[in-house]
Amino acid sequence: MAILKSFSLFVLLCIGLIECRPASPDCTLPSLLDATQTDLQTGLRMGCFTSVDLVTAYIERIHEVNSKLNPVLEINPEALVIAEQLDIERRQGKTRGPMHGLPILVKDFIGTYDQMETAAGSYALIGAKIRADATVIANLRQNGAIILGKTSMSEWGNTRSMNSSNGWNARGGQTYAAYYEQQDPNGSSSGSAVATDLGLTFAALGTETIGSIILPSEKSNVVGIKPTVGLTSRYMVVPVSEHADTIGPIARTVRDAALVLQAIAGADAYDNYTLASPFQTAIPDYIAACNPNGLQGKRIGIPRNVLNALPKYFTSTASPINSAFEDAVAVIEKAGATIVEGTNFTAYEAFLQSQIFQRVIAADMLSGLANYLSALTNNPNNLRDLWDIRDYTQRSSQEDYPSRDTQLWDMALFAGLNNTSPDFWPMYQQSLYFGDEGGLLGALARNGLDAVILPSLLAGEIPGIIGSPVITVPVGALPADTSVRYNTRGDLVDAAPGIPLGLSFLGPKWSEDSLIAMAYAFEQRTLARGALQRIVEPKTELQDVLEPSGCSAH
Repeated sequence: MAILKSFSLFVLLCIGLIECRPASPDCTLPSLLDATQTDLQTGLRMGCFTSVDLVTAYIERIHEVNSKLNPVLEINPEALVIAEQLDIERRQGKTRGPMHGLPILVKDFIGTYDQMETAAGSYALIGAKIRADATVIANLRQNGAIILGKTSMSEWGNTRSMNSSNGWNARGGQTYAAYYEQQDPNGSSSGSAVATDLGLTFAALGTETIGSIILPSEKSNVVGIKPTVGLTSRYMVVPVSEHADTIGPIARTVRDAALVLQAIAGADAYDNYTLASPFQTAIPDYIAACNPNGLQGKRIGIPRNVLNALPKYFTSTASPINSAFEDAVAVIEKAGATIVEGTNFTAYEAFLQSQIFQRVIAADMLSGLANYLSALTNNPNNLRDLWDIRDYTQRSSQEDYPSRDTQLWDMALFAGLNNTSPDFWPMYQQSLYFGDEGGLLGALARNGLDAVILPSLLAGEIPGIIGSPVITVPVGALPADTSVRYNTRGDLVDAAPGIPLGLSFLGPKWSEDSLIAMAYAFEQRTLARGALQRIVEPKTELQDVLEPSGCSAH
């Protein structure tokens, strides 16, 4: 069961952090299912509600759905106190920026120097203590965001098992998306995507190595941005691969995702990859990039040989995915972009037959986890490396072993290659070819492209190799005649009527502003997110917090 630390409305009333008061008749309270930063900041600025009200409403919404869908592992016990402090600052005329007083949920990979755990979904790290906030968390706090809690995820970022399930972890159990019973949430940032979709938070942070922001964002009908490796710091984030890991936002709109990216991006002396960024003095204005004419004059390529993989790997859903994709192409062309055919990833077929990038990830993981564990200030299980993590997992009754195996770890450990081994660098350089000349970067350069578009299901792997950015936006859903299909374990539905689909824009490194402009223009022309139906939605709204049950007696 998920660990939730919070207060009931009754307790909040007793301690005086919320009051029995109706909203002003001049106020229009936004629906939290779709509330944007503009909606929320307008209400906060006008005094229609406070950040304490907002946190309280989100906590109640989490309680409504968490027992069924399980997206949140833990609520920050200090969230209401932080919200009250930010409300005081607002009343004193001080705001820290456009995120002042807005709650954010963060993946359990991302370190918070507070009373919450940072455990990668595993009991192995319960009680472990980091030495500081992750830099992305420190940036959010500096910008006035409230860290509301930790989201569920695929344990250890889907690096442990060959036979587990997306969104499962020992701490919280199985996370589900909201559009079909037992829906596969996909990717490892699953809780962040589900929670954002259901309006349990303003936005969330995820991490991606290969698809872990893009894939769950698609399946939960939200926007996800996987930034260039080095645009956002990985300091105090549980590592998978130093060459591929990146931290990015998940939000309900492109503009809100851009706003969160603006807050977390920047150089950090504790992550030397960020020191290679071309934006050492100033980050691009990602919010201003949200231009409704952002597709005008763009050259956008379609790598048909990548699309050709759909029937082979996703047989039953290839046709509807292709249909939704072609509809999106028509929208993009009508918006003023030039569609360029024949922009294949020339080494893609060879990539599909290769395991070299997986070996790079495994070698990185061996080195990165040992370094992370050595930096803990408290390490109650005395974990020094992946061998220790594996041994703990196999011994612990809470980790569902051997039902969920450790085969991915076993392969990494018995290969005996870490990223300081002499063989690593040549292997890494060889893997880069699949994303560079033989992949995305080659296609962009040869054809003078601004971006490539793909169904989000196919968009994660090649950018993962080279650390380039991707943004996914909602594009529709699988049709009513879709056959129900389960994952290989048989416990999650990965295809069914109404399950969301996404479209991804892929570009060269450091091109987030351009991708945001294109994605925003597409989003504004389609508004696909609002057309889908969930099977579960929380009901609590701000009005329920402003006039909670029992107020008349108070």
